[in-house]
Amino acid sequence: MSPPRIAVLDASHGDRNTKRNFRRELDASLTEFDVTAGQLPDTFAFDGAIVTGSRSSVYWDEPWIDPTKEWVDEAIDHEVPFLGVCYGHQLLADVLGGTVEGMGVYEIGYNEITRTGESRILDGIGEDFLAFTTHSDAVVDLPPGAEALAENEYSNHGFRKGQVFGVQFHPEYDMDTAAQLTRRKDLTEERREEVLAGITEENYAAACEAKRVFDNFVEFVADRTEQPIAAD
Repeated sequence: MSPPRIAVLDASHGDRNTKRNFRRELDASLTEFDVTAGQLPDTFAFDGAIVTGSRSSVYWDEPWIDPTKEWVDEAIDHEVPFLGVCYGHQLLADVLGGTVEGMGVYEIGYNEITRTGESRILDGIGEDFLAFTTHSDAVVDLPPGAEALAENEYSNHGFRKGQVFGVQFHPEYDMDTAAQLTRRKDLTEERREEVLAGITEENYAAACEAKRVFDNFVEFVADRTEQPIAAD
């Protein structure tokens, strides 16, 4: 069987770590589109699609955001399964009728997240798990009919609606990505050092459990390709 064909909508504004991380984690045939440069697929003939993280907010007035939302909305209508990560999680929630707002605080570092629902996308991940997080926006209202899957004291960290899945945390991050991002963020020196001190082999190893999200999504897409009515 050939690997699933997945469109990667790269919203990272050209961050090389994003390409490297998603290529490493996804065992699939990837076609990448730099949506911040106006690149969007001219077809919906993909087995699945992923929307990455971004330094932008979904409610900003940037020229690439509305066309990306429109393509995603149409792709969902064409029954393309989606996985959104961080910004992608928020964009999918917005497209489906949820609400994204600034939190007034910034969550960054390896933080504990608790599962609040059952879904195939979280198979193999414990009830409480560790993951690297970095965001100041959050999904404050889920889309109508969506199920919350994970949360912590900051925000919702996962939802599912039909064949659309979103996670606020970053399962794709390696230690280098986490450290580079932390160093360039506008943090107090004390907080920066605190976050950097938490980027350890031990925490990274624990957070690797969350990488199951990618295997689960690829398996979901592959099963659906074989059996279009497969249940989650």
